[in-house]
Amino acid sequence: MTLKHAQVGHVHLQVRNLERSLRFYRDLLGFEVTQRIGDSAAFLSSGGYHHHIGLNTWAGPDIGPSSPRHAGLYHVAFVYPSRKELARTLKRLLDAGYPVSGAADHGVAEALYIQDPDGIGVEIYADRPKDTWKTTPDGGIEMGTDRLDVKGLLAELEQ
Repeated sequence: MTLKHAQVGHVHLQVRNLERSLRFYRDLLGFEVTQRIGDSAAFLSSGGYHHHIGLNTWAGPDIGPSSPRHAGLYHVAFVYPSRKELARTLKRLLDAGYPVSGAADHGVAEALYIQDPDGIGVEIYADRPKDTWKTTPDGGIEMGTDRLDVKGLLAELEQ
């Protein structure tokens, strides 16, 4: 039996400092806070959903970051509704001096790679229209990792 259609409902992350993480996910990435549990947890959303991101400090402020050499979450990815929204977020990151660790054109989407304040990998991307996606001879989706036209992405803000 094959699962026909599923989507990720939310990701819940343990963080060391709730306010610092809120500044990243709310102020830089653009998610809105939908609920807070005192100083220990917050839930953030896009577009009115109950929450896409849960943040908590329940393990305590002294927890160390997970090592990239251990099993665990490699990165979390968020699909932005448009190329223009992705460009707005890139501009906020650049204006804040927040480091962008990578950028790629995957053919089907344009993506930016950053790390949250706790070192968790975050990909933010905007899909291209499905009718522009190329397929492989066996019917799969053709994807790649090419250089992202960052200037072209930021030019979206001038339109």
